[in-house]
Amino acid sequence: MKKITYLMTMLAAAWMIQGCGGSSTTTDKADSANEAKADTSAMADSAGTNPGITVEESDAKFAVDAANGGMAEVALAKLALQKSANAQVKEFANMMIADHGKANEELMALAKAKNITLPATVSEDKQKEADDMAKKMGNDFDKAYADAMVKDHEKTVKMFEHQATVAKDPDLKAFVDKTLPTLKMHTEHIAGINQYLNK
Repeated sequence: MKKITYLMTMLAAAWMIQGCGGSSTTTDKADSANEAKADTSAMADSAGTNPGITVEESDAKFAVDAANGGMAEVALAKLALQKSANAQVKEFANMMIADHGKANEELMALAKAKNITLPATVSEDKQKEADDMAKKMGNDFDKAYADAMVKDHEKTVKMFEHQATVAKDPDLKAFVDKTLPTLKMHTEHIAGINQYLNK
């Protein structure tokens, strides 16, 4: 009886956290929801149902971080289209919207199939980066955007390379393997633009 009561409490908590999502789901809330679902998975399986998460918690954490980064790339790219007059920067921004937008959709579909909660908004640090960048104009904006894109893409490539070696879920690994070459291409492309802007 205690197991059933505990199980019901954990399931209710997971559903409440999931339900709190909506447009205000942050990376922290998504991580908490996935942790709660991971805790319920083993017990729910013994009850003959599995409303819990269907991947390892580390894979879910990667999905949350990748979604956060992908949303931030698209948001900053849209800002670049508004603020930049540089043709190379605008071309790169359009590529970010297309490529990261597509990857974001694929990740959302994968997360839905695996019962992974993803953030609906970017993290506070990503939002602060966008807010700070929005205050810049002209060449100062272009340099700040290109510099941020180099740093973000180098960090993202490392995260994806690591995940390629440790991913437990085969579908998530396939997503990583498919997305990584595009991320590396973005990194090389923006590094060239950044170098040109800082001559």
